[in-house]
Amino acid sequence: MTTIRVVLADDDALLRAGVGVVLASTADIEVAGEAADGIGAVEVCRSLDPDVVLMDVRMPGIDGIEATRRIVAAGLATRVLVLTTFRHDEYVWGALHAGASGFLLKRASPERLVDAVRTVAAGDTLLDPAVTRDLVSHFLATTGSPDALAQAGAAGRQLAALTDRERQVLRLVAEGLSNAEIADVLVIAESTAKTHVKRILAKLGARDRVQAVVLAYRAGLVRPG
Repeated sequence: MTTIRVVLADDDALLRAGVGVVLASTADIEVAGEAADGIGAVEVCRSLDPDVVLMDVRMPGIDGIEATRRIVAAGLATRVLVLTTFRHDEYVWGALHAGASGFLLKRASPERLVDAVRTVAAGDTLLDPAVTRDLVSHFLATTGSPDALAQAGAAGRQLAALTDRERQVLRLVAEGLSNAEIADVLVIAESTAKTHVKRILAKLGARDRVQAVVLAYRAGLVRPG
């Protein structure tokens, strides 16, 4: 079994301890190191080269977004999963633009946290469902504009290339489900769910799950609410 090495970056020592206990309870995840601020997070990641860093947004010195940007700029293989109490657009946009691979709220269940670490470590992008809804709302703020209507038509044409099963999978992705959760809902293997998602991204020309979800909302395949 391959062990996923994780670094915890948060200025709350109690939270780090709690998350550490949750992750240590799994057989395939190891807490390799910790940091209490943004600079420390970058240094620990450069030193240990973990698979995943759980990154808080607000920390002393440089924040989690800037720390993420520096980790990505350093060319490290470490993938960043932002773990925060905040769900506002500026944090989502900042984290994603900096190169984060996932965004999860701190109120997530232990099971959701473990699944998120595994998902991001496997090379997938993950967003908390509440964050996904906020993100989509931001994209759709100008729904009635001529540009938005043109985008909706273009998105519809892109989605026309998807099979019925792929549309079903895309709806579940838009709900914020991970590959493992999609597999459970559709009663298929997780590897099959992952293959569906990869094909969807390829057909839509989407960089990641976020872009695919936006296209789904623009085309009317799923609706806010």
